[in-house]
Amino acid sequence: MLIVAKDIHKYYGDLHVLKGVDVEIKRGEIVSIVGASGAGKSTLLHILGTLDQADQGTVLIDDNDLSGLKGDKLAAFRNAKIGFIFQFHNLLPEFTAEENIIIPGLIAGGKEAPLKVRAAELAELLGIGSRLQHKPSELSGGEQQRVAVARALINNPTVIFADEPSGNLDTQSSQSLHELFFRLRDEFGQSFVIVTHNQSLALMSDRMLTMKDGKIVSGA
Repeated sequence: MLIVAKDIHKYYGDLHVLKGVDVEIKRGEIVSIVGASGAGKSTLLHILGTLDQADQGTVLIDDNDLSGLKGDKLAAFRNAKIGFIFQFHNLLPEFTAEENIIIPGLIAGGKEAPLKVRAAELAELLGIGSRLQHKPSELSGGEQQRVAVARALINNPTVIFADEPSGNLDTQSSQSLHELFFRLRDEFGQSFVIVTHNQSLALMSDRMLTMKDGKIVSGA
């Protein structure tokens, strides 16, 4: 099992956001998390992705207990094992697409030349091979999101966490992005955990987890 989370609780002041959530994610699995706003979806995603910490419970990724990782060790683990795709692409506007893609690799200590080779390979796979020297302002929304996907893949992570990845895209771009996730899973073996309100993406997934009031009520 790639990810095992047990009895996850999260509080924000008096607000009990996650109420004893258990989740298991298999290698190569695409899992969507759905539910009404405020159900705890993004909070769970952030805890599984090491961007936040649970107040109670345990999370293991690749048999690594995240509670035992702090500071630089946690950051290094996150950069090596995890990729992130968000609704807002968070691309650096002053950098080209290529430069945005390779940043996580440089942070991980990679050499620029091989990272550029990998960035070019990913860009071709994602259909943006001719756009690498363009800045985000010169790219469409769909192209910007594909740059963000390439950035998430640059370090060949074990799992990719996506929070409303198609939320700002039109219908055609959304469908194209969803199909891309499955192609990437088939070609690279990555697991995807996706928070989404997009019903078509949720139904395409291998498994759909439904959250309500801080708990998973179906699909676990």
